Amino acid sequence: MSEFLAGASSQGEGDPGLRRLAAGTLLAAFPGTTAPDWVVRHLENGLGGVTLFGFNVESAEQLAGLTRRLRSAGEPVISLDEEGGDVTRLAYHVGSPYPGNAALGAVDDVELTRSIYRSIGDDLARCGVNLDMAPDADVNTADDNPVIGTRSFGSDAALVARHTVAAVSGLQDAGVAACVKHFPGHGATRQDSHLEIPTVDVSREVLWERELVPFRAAIAAGTRSIMTAHVRVPVLTGGAPATLSAAALTELLRGELGYDGVVVSDALDMHAITDSVGLDGGAVLSLAAGSDLLCLGPLPTREQILVVQNAIVAAVLDGRLPAARLEEAAERVARLRGWCGAPREQSRDGNVIGLVAARRAVSVSGTAAPLVDPFLVEVDTPPTIAVGDVPWGFAAWLPDAEITRVKPDDADPAGLLERARGRSLVIVVKDAHRHRASQDVVSALLAARPDAIVVEMGLPIWRPTAAAYIATYGAARANAQAAAELLLTA
Repeated sequence: MSEFLAGASSQGEGDPGLRRLAAGTLLAAFPGTTAPDWVVRHLENGLGGVTLFGFNVESAEQLAGLTRRLRSAGEPVISLDEEGGDVTRLAYHVGSPYPGNAALGAVDDVELTRSIYRSIGDDLARCGVNLDMAPDADVNTADDNPVIGTRSFGSDAALVARHTVAAVSGLQDAGVAACVKHFPGHGATRQDSHLEIPTVDVSREVLWERELVPFRAAIAAGTRSIMTAHVRVPVLTGGAPATLSAAALTELLRGELGYDGVVVSDALDMHAITDSVGLDGGAVLSLAAGSDLLCLGPLPTREQILVVQNAIVAAVLDGRLPAARLEEAAERVARLRGWCGAPREQSRDGNVIGLVAARRAVSVSGTAAPLVDPFLVEVDTPPTIAVGDVPWGFAAWLPDAEITRVKPDDADPAGLLERARGRSLVIVVKDAHRHRASQDVVSALLAARPDAIVVEMGLPIWRPTAAAYIATYGAARANAQAAAELLLTA
């Protein structure tokens, strides 16, 4: 018996060694910008770590203070989702200074991608975060994918693979562990796993030559962790999501691909798990399948976290979950903590490299006339759960323009056209290809104003005919600034 369970096998649910092992698999969340006492106590009693969200972050200085308080209770894994682009936690309230993966894939300069992720890693390290749930290695082959989109480097497996490797290298050079996601691939889905279990219905050959290519490359590059996907792949997982599938996590990832780093579950409070097996059931099944750390997501309370811990202990005691599985997880997480503790030199490229990348990514077709008393119509897009309500748009970069934000179902094209009479009209959309109502608004405006400029801040898949069409490949603050510069210099 290992050091993790030595002398602790006969006292049942009160066994402190077993309870500590169970706690060590959990990444908890909490509300607010300071660490509650209960979180600190749980960390002292073996809690694996925490996952932070936008509501935990006010500023870099505040976050650094929060993580210092968390580390005072031990050596926790402190994680968050900082992908750059649309998915940001450090800049949740203002938008990221870095363009996301779609923009980096459009530029296709792996050294630029490495530099961006090195800068993100340095930002995280200065704030005390040691695991970034990034990069997204999904090959986005479904245009209407509701959860990946601009989070992916693109639709070509080889391109996604080389940029995934560059991102892993950049983060880990800064001493922040990468968590490549979402294994075995979420890019071919048309459902959101926050709400249901999506299906990737492909052959094993397609899976190997497309979805798995970036993960194989990331493993060869030494990624410290990999995140599971709540997707079912019938040829691999049957009807179960990969997060709960030993065929995916043990036989394929560990066995065929030879990966021995930390496996992190995607958030278990997502409906793909809670609506099928429940939070505590999902925790037990994911550990049994091969996960080492369980991201519980932002929703579970302190009481629910204890329920999950108790369920893991009970599963060990009744034989559904081998104690050796928890020991194995603890050993892997201990190796991760040891790696994170090594000192690294930090760089300070920061916002400069982010804007450089965004400028290189933005593209223009057609010819934009110089702006005259510009009127901007930003067609609102409902935020996805993964992104959250991160601000986007041009307000910060075009202070002299009149900007109005409209919901497509409530928009009044005739009224907007009247307000734009005699002025430059700029129409801003985000992922218009996924929203027919947005397309209808844009088409109605362009029918009367073919001289208008359209700015697409998502994937440039639906391209209406306009005087000029600007594609930013993302809605981060850096993307908006780069597009605004083009508008102002037309």
